[in-house]
Amino acid sequence: MSFSSILLIIMRNSSDRSLKNSSADALLEKGLISNQTNNNGLQQEINQGFILTRQSQDRFGRICITLWLKTASGPVKLEIHDELAVFFVSEVQQKEAVDILNDASIKIEKVNTLTLKTFNQEVVSGFYFKSMRDFYAARDRLKYHSIKCYEDDFRPDDRFLMERFITANLSFIGSEKANFETKNNPANYKAYSKVKCKTLPYHQADKNIALTMVSVDLECSMQGELYSIGLYAKVNGEDVNCVLMIGEPEETELNYIQWVADESALLIAFIEWIHVNDPDIMIGWNVVNFDFSLFQKRCDLHGIKFSIGRDGTPPHWRKNATSEQKFIEIAGRVVLDGIDLLKTATHNFPSFSLENVSNTLLNTGKKVKDVDNRVQEITDNFHNNKQDLAIYNLEDCRLVWLIFEKTQLLEFAILRSQLTGLAIDRMGGSVAAFTNLYLPKLHRSGYVAPNMGDGESGLVSPGGFVMDSIPGLYDNVLVLDFKSLYPSIIRTFNVDPMGLIEGLEDDKHQRNNPIKGFDGAYFSRDKHFLPDIIQSLWLERDKAKVEKNAALSQAIKIIMNSFYGILGSTGCRFFDPRLAGSITKRSHELLKITKQWIEDKGYQVIYGDTDSIFVHVGVDKSQEQSLSLGKELQTLINTKMDKLLLDEHGVTSQLEIEFETHFTKFLMPTIRGLDVGTKKRYAGMIVNRDKPSGVEHQQMVYKGLETVRTDWTDLAKEFQQALYLKVFNNEPTAAYILDMVERTLAGEFDDKLIYRKRIRRRLSEYVKNVPPHVKAARLADMLNQEQGKPLRYQHKGWIEYYITLNGPQAKEYLSAPLDYQFYIDRQLEAVADGILPFVGSSFNEVTNKQMGLFG
Repeated sequence: MSFSSILLIIMRNSSDRSLKNSSADALLEKGLISNQTNNNGLQQEINQGFILTRQSQDRFGRICITLWLKTASGPVKLEIHDELAVFFVSEVQQKEAVDILNDASIKIEKVNTLTLKTFNQEVVSGFYFKSMRDFYAARDRLKYHSIKCYEDDFRPDDRFLMERFITANLSFIGSEKANFETKNNPANYKAYSKVKCKTLPYHQADKNIALTMVSVDLECSMQGELYSIGLYAKVNGEDVNCVLMIGEPEETELNYIQWVADESALLIAFIEWIHVNDPDIMIGWNVVNFDFSLFQKRCDLHGIKFSIGRDGTPPHWRKNATSEQKFIEIAGRVVLDGIDLLKTATHNFPSFSLENVSNTLLNTGKKVKDVDNRVQEITDNFHNNKQDLAIYNLEDCRLVWLIFEKTQLLEFAILRSQLTGLAIDRMGGSVAAFTNLYLPKLHRSGYVAPNMGDGESGLVSPGGFVMDSIPGLYDNVLVLDFKSLYPSIIRTFNVDPMGLIEGLEDDKHQRNNPIKGFDGAYFSRDKHFLPDIIQSLWLERDKAKVEKNAALSQAIKIIMNSFYGILGSTGCRFFDPRLAGSITKRSHELLKITKQWIEDKGYQVIYGDTDSIFVHVGVDKSQEQSLSLGKELQTLINTKMDKLLLDEHGVTSQLEIEFETHFTKFLMPTIRGLDVGTKKRYAGMIVNRDKPSGVEHQQMVYKGLETVRTDWTDLAKEFQQALYLKVFNNEPTAAYILDMVERTLAGEFDDKLIYRKRIRRRLSEYVKNVPPHVKAARLADMLNQEQGKPLRYQHKGWIEYYITLNGPQAKEYLSAPLDYQFYIDRQLEAVADGILPFVGSSFNEVTNKQMGLFG
């Protein structure tokens, strides 16, 4: 079963149970395809495609939903008319609500009393509207009069797809429309009206549907004047290169440069290139907030219609109300930003600059001599060496493309859309993804969704359980890890929003023996959806691992692991602290029980963190004995857990603990300056033996320590790695420590003494307790201003700086001698004293003893 077959399992699970409410079905199943015929009684051809964009708008006073698809034969535009927008009002307030809307002359298409009810068991009425204008006006009017509207925040296009279980692939029928080509409408697509749509199982999807992609990048002056636009793609494995460049034509071997006279011509050429090459996906680096935003501004400046939509329409722009983030909607085309997509796919880098990410992933960087001053170099090249600028521009496009290929970002975005129904360009959106999967099932079981803030208040659900650690340097530490603990708890104890409501009703009426949760929660044994959804995702992820489909496995993991966070988020309409508490408090209980079982066997639990247990099994164990013991503990705990949960709760355990790691050496440090053990900070050594040769390989693991932190210098990281390795191998350390101190004082490591930190606020917002990196940034920008250079650090960003005898100074403005003693005290000594006390030594003891030899 391949990646999208999961859709049928996820969306049809429990269908026999959930489709019994005929009134809800009549509301929700309206318009589904079943042997549709056209007006002439002729059987219409069933087509299929992948959804690129969706939109709702009023047209001639009625709602029109527009879906742009990619099909095997090319792009398609679907127009769906006569859908109604709907929200729900408690039946007891129906008459009052109708009177209010009639008094305000807001037209209601119809009002139906339904068998749907709220989580408070109140029956609701559906209010239906032909136009979005009336829908929004009615919603606002009723809220003004304190009448509660349920599900009034769904756009008609989202509801249309969701209620039909359509995620990304669909089949459709409709009447093909005549499509007349004009200057702004290239008409390289088919258009259909009178459309009916249905979800499409993956095994029936056309495998010939492939999305085309182009990487886009612009070069400009500091003032935003465009110089060139790079475009890079691959067609049938062959590179497609183009750089649109302002300037007089020059003789060059770069046959991909297209010369244009000025900025207006550059923008027009770009728009024409998009229409001629007709990409489905446009990618880039900060491409929405920078590149496309600047394209729009320059088009507006020159009075040019930025008509890059497939039908010749300009983009629609939205802006996040709480941030500077912009969103772009283009008819029939998708813009994917590499930075946002990497973050959504849970990739993490100290810096998401293209230079850093490409160097990290591809071992290559930008084609520019001075990355820190690249804007000046770009401007110099535009005026003096346009060929070098073209090479640089195209290389940036190519780097983004290669990053997408390396990390399978497009595949990830497609799979995520197919799994959840989120638009392919929707970043984040885990709450929306959960809602897409959950809401139509909820409706078919007779409920409408709650509104934000409807959940129980006044309760606090704790985070993951973190045990107090026992600091020390240990031989033979085993790590046992509960496999996907929170999803396993959801599956085992039927933690589910509707299951909570039904369980509370069962407890109230003393029926059906509901499963007891925490904070007064009870969960139904048979009325729930989330456990089934997770079970389906779990099985598909296991298959993805077997098939080595990394993109699918990652997409499923992110979705599955997000469910706890969603249930515990006040930004989710299903938020109820009893849900999150019944997960986290159960995890606390289970970890404490597991700890007790292990200690009853005579072993020491030295730490536990969320879903992991760290067990010291003694210095006398060989590696083979330790590995065998890990398996024994795994079997013991799983067997005892199965029996405990069946006996005490009457549930079949879905929990599984795995023996994960054997650390031959393990350090649990103390909090600096105290005798108390740390949390989420440790180091360990794993010894792997190559089976054919028998050769052993040592692998060091660091968690939360200086080596894996971005705010420590390279010197500290290299020092820690070498020092810990010596301690773990029982080697002497004094000579190494003294050598590093002496070489630091001699200036041999100056290139490793750079701090790199993020400026998280505007510089002007730092008033009290100004940190060193902000002081360095302010000094650098003061010097930039004095020299007539652009200010670099005023609006957040990253800075690299040194600590000097005159205080912190930015790398590019280093003028004072480095404060070597500061680095020795704050970097070398701090690292050394994290481990040396466990072998009866200290940094001062080593260095003072050496100094005493010369006293």
